[in-house]
Amino acid sequence: MKTVHTSDAPQAIGPYSQGIIVNNMFYSSGQIPLTAEGDLVTGNVQEQTHQVFKNLKAVLAAAGASLDTVVKATVFIKNMDDFPLLNEVYGEYFSTHKPARSCVEVARLPKDVLVEIEVIALVK
Repeated sequence: MKTVHTSDAPQAIGPYSQGIIVNNMFYSSGQIPLTAEGDLVTGNVQEQTHQVFKNLKAVLAAAGASLDTVVKATVFIKNMDDFPLLNEVYGEYFSTHKPARSCVEVARLPKDVLVEIEVIALVK
Protein backbone atom coordinates (compact mmCIF):
# COMPACT_ATOMS: atom_id res chain seq x y z
CA MET A 1 0.00 0.00 0.00
CA LYS A 2 1.36 3.42 -0.99
CA THR A 3 0.12 6.85 0.08
CA VAL A 4 -0.23 9.45 -2.68
CA HIS A 5 0.63 13.09 -2.01
CA THR A 6 0.98 16.09 -4.30
CA SER A 7 1.26 19.81 -3.66
CA ASP A 8 -0.69 20.36 -6.90
CA ALA A 9 -3.96 19.56 -5.10
CA PRO A 10 -5.31 20.74 -1.76
CA GLN A 11 -3.86 19.11 1.31
CA ALA A 12 -6.08 16.83 3.35
CA ILE A 13 -8.18 18.80 5.84
CA GLY A 14 -8.43 15.87 8.23
CA PRO A 15 -6.80 12.57 9.18
CA TYR A 16 -6.72 11.07 5.70
CA SER A 17 -4.52 11.08 2.57
CA GLN A 18 -5.19 12.42 -0.91
CA GLY A 19 -5.23 8.83 -2.09
CA ILE A 20 -3.92 5.32 -1.70
CA ILE A 21 -2.50 2.84 -4.21
CA VAL A 22 -3.15 -0.84 -3.53
CA ASN A 23 -1.61 -3.22 -6.06
CA ASN A 24 -2.36 -1.45 -9.36
CA MET A 25 -5.47 0.46 -8.23
CA PHE A 26 -5.66 4.07 -7.02
CA TYR A 27 -8.39 5.13 -4.61
CA SER A 28 -8.77 8.89 -4.23
CA SER A 29 -10.19 10.73 -1.31
CA GLY A 30 -13.10 12.95 -2.23
CA GLN A 31 -11.99 16.14 -3.91
CA ILE A 32 -13.83 19.38 -3.23
CA PRO A 33 -13.36 22.77 -4.94
CA LEU A 34 -10.35 23.95 -2.98
CA THR A 35 -7.31 25.24 -4.83
CA ALA A 36 -3.91 23.69 -4.18
CA GLU A 37 -3.29 26.65 -1.86
CA GLY A 38 -6.40 25.78 0.13
CA ASP A 39 -8.64 28.58 -1.11
CA LEU A 40 -12.30 27.73 -1.63
CA VAL A 41 -13.65 28.24 -5.16
CA THR A 42 -17.04 29.79 -4.70
CA GLY A 43 -19.55 30.20 -7.46
CA ASN A 44 -21.92 27.86 -9.19
CA VAL A 45 -21.71 24.09 -9.43
CA GLN A 46 -20.00 24.30 -12.82
CA GLU A 47 -17.13 26.46 -11.53
CA GLN A 48 -16.75 24.22 -8.51
CA THR A 49 -16.79 21.06 -10.64
CA HIS A 50 -13.99 22.38 -12.87
CA GLN A 51 -11.83 22.89 -9.75
CA VAL A 52 -12.67 19.42 -8.49
CA PHE A 53 -11.48 17.95 -11.81
CA LYS A 54 -8.28 20.01 -11.63
CA ASN A 55 -7.64 18.43 -8.24
CA LEU A 56 -8.54 14.94 -9.45
CA LYS A 57 -6.16 15.26 -12.39
CA ALA A 58 -3.36 16.29 -10.01
CA VAL A 59 -3.80 13.39 -7.57
CA LEU A 60 -4.26 10.94 -10.44
CA ALA A 61 -1.01 12.14 -12.04
CA ALA A 62 0.81 11.79 -8.71
CA ALA A 63 -0.44 8.20 -8.56
CA GLY A 64 0.68 7.39 -12.10
CA ALA A 65 -2.90 7.35 -13.37
CA SER A 66 -5.12 9.70 -15.36
CA LEU A 67 -8.75 10.42 -16.15
CA ASP A 68 -8.40 7.87 -18.96
CA THR A 69 -7.71 5.11 -16.42
CA VAL A 70 -10.60 5.91 -14.06
CA VAL A 71 -12.88 2.90 -13.70
CA LYS A 72 -15.39 4.34 -11.21
CA ALA A 73 -16.40 7.81 -10.05
CA THR A 74 -18.64 8.68 -7.15
CA VAL A 75 -20.23 12.12 -7.24
CA PHE A 76 -21.76 13.78 -4.20
CA ILE A 77 -23.93 16.78 -5.03
CA LYS A 78 -25.69 19.14 -2.66
CA ASN A 79 -28.71 19.74 -4.90
CA MET A 80 -29.89 17.26 -7.54
CA ASP A 81 -31.43 20.19 -9.43
CA ASP A 82 -27.80 21.05 -10.34
CA PHE A 83 -27.26 17.61 -11.90
CA PRO A 84 -27.66 18.76 -15.55
CA LEU A 85 -25.08 21.54 -15.01
CA LEU A 86 -22.68 19.20 -13.23
CA ASN A 87 -23.18 16.57 -15.93
CA GLU A 88 -22.29 19.10 -18.63
CA VAL A 89 -18.92 19.80 -17.00
CA TYR A 90 -18.37 16.13 -16.13
CA GLY A 91 -18.85 15.27 -19.82
CA GLU A 92 -16.04 17.66 -20.79
CA TYR A 93 -13.60 15.51 -18.79
CA PHE A 94 -15.12 12.12 -19.60
CA SER A 95 -16.17 12.56 -23.21
CA THR A 96 -14.80 9.45 -24.91
CA HIS A 97 -13.89 7.36 -21.89
CA LYS A 98 -16.95 6.92 -19.68
CA PRO A 99 -16.20 5.19 -16.37
CA ALA A 100 -18.90 3.70 -14.17
CA ARG A 101 -20.47 6.37 -11.97
CA SER A 102 -22.76 6.90 -9.02
CA CYS A 103 -24.25 10.27 -8.12
CA VAL A 104 -26.03 10.97 -4.87
CA GLU A 105 -27.56 14.08 -3.36
CA VAL A 106 -26.32 14.74 0.15
CA ALA A 107 -27.50 17.08 2.89
CA ARG A 108 -24.14 18.74 3.38
CA LEU A 109 -20.54 18.55 2.16
CA PRO A 110 -17.28 19.76 3.77
CA LYS A 111 -16.99 23.55 3.76
CA ASP A 112 -20.57 23.69 2.42
CA VAL A 113 -19.41 23.12 -1.16
CA LEU A 114 -21.81 22.09 -3.90
CA VAL A 115 -19.92 19.03 -5.19
CA GLU A 116 -17.37 16.39 -4.17
CA ILE A 117 -16.01 13.63 -6.42
CA GLU A 118 -13.89 10.57 -5.65
CA VAL A 119 -12.46 8.12 -8.16
CA ILE A 120 -10.94 4.67 -8.46
CA ALA A 121 -8.39 4.30 -11.26
CA LEU A 122 -5.99 1.81 -12.75
CA VAL A 123 -2.35 2.80 -12.22
CA LYS A 124 -0.33 2.64 -15.44
